[in-house]
Amino acid sequence: MSRAAIRYAKAVLQKAQESQQENLVFGDMQSIVGTLENSRELRNVLRSPVIKAEDKKEVLLAIFKAQNDTSKQLIELLAKNQRTDLLGKVAQSYISLYNESQGVKVAEVTTAIPLSEEMETKVLSKVKEMTGSDQVTLENTIDESIIGGFILRVGDLQYNASIANKLNTIKREFIS
Repeated sequence: MSRAAIRYAKAVLQKAQESQQENLVFGDMQSIVGTLENSRELRNVLRSPVIKAEDKKEVLLAIFKAQNDTSKQLIELLAKNQRTDLLGKVAQSYISLYNESQGVKVAEVTTAIPLSEEMETKVLSKVKEMTGSDQVTLENTIDESIIGGFILRVGDLQYNASIANKLNTIKREFIS
C-alpha cells in the first residue's frame, strides 16, 4: 500500500469512529474494492490523465450514491487533490485498519483451485493455531502453479503446505 493511501484511510477511519459509523464505512469500502476489482473500465477512468478530476468525482458519486457521507467526502477529497486513482488502495487500507482495530486477523490463502468448505475449515484451524485468534477473515487467491495444497499468510507469518513446495524440498534433498 502507498503511504498516501494509508494516510487517507486513517483519516477516514478516525472520522468514521468520531461519528460511530466505522462499520457502515467498512461496508462502503468493501463495496468500492469489489466494484473496482470488477470494472477495468472504471479503473482506467480513474487513472486517465485526460479525464478531468471533476468528471471523475461525478462518475464516482453517481456509482456510489448510496454510500455513507464519510465515504462520499473521501471521494470528493480525492478528486479535489487529483488522487482518485488512489480510491481502491485507500479502501483496501481502510479495510485492513478496520480489521486491525476490531482484532480481526486476515489470512491470505493461496490455492490451486477455489477453497472447498472442508479445506476452508482446515485453513481456519491452522490460522487459529498460528495466531490464537478466533476472529479470522479468509482471502482466497488462485494460483495453479502451486499444484495443490495451500500457502497461508497471516501478517508476517507464512505456512507453506503446497505440493510445489514439497516437490522443491525433495529436489533440494536429491541435489545435496
